[in-house]
Amino acid sequence: MTAALLVPLLIVAGVATSLHSQEIQHEWADRQEEACRHLPFPLAEYAAGWAGVVLGVAAVAVCVLLARRLRGRCGLRLGESWPGLLAGTTVWFSVLAIPMELIQLYAVYSAAASAIPLGDGC
Repeated sequence: MTAALLVPLLIVAGVATSLHSQEIQHEWADRQEEACRHLPFPLAEYAAGWAGVVLGVAAVAVCVLLARRLRGRCGLRLGESWPGLLAGTTVWFSVLAIPMELIQLYAVYSAAASAIPLGDGC
């Protein structure tokens, strides 16, 4: 039952963490403009980008392991118990979210390679 409840939490945490990388990047750009100089790229953005992908893949892995456990111990399919049904239906959100998390990860690395224009006031 704990594993079934863990799947939706991993999905939400993965998406939220992945989207947080955008917030970190915008704050970094604003700090550079205020300081009128280039600042080092924040390592927290790499961590947030990778954590989103890892949490999304972990949600799928937990669901697969839960399905194998239900099938092996109880002889039930994933949709024949409420924990399995919960995990099985919510894991599809993770399957849809993983490409978005990968795009966010690409955005992290492309932002790190490009310079932010500091503006006219510097």
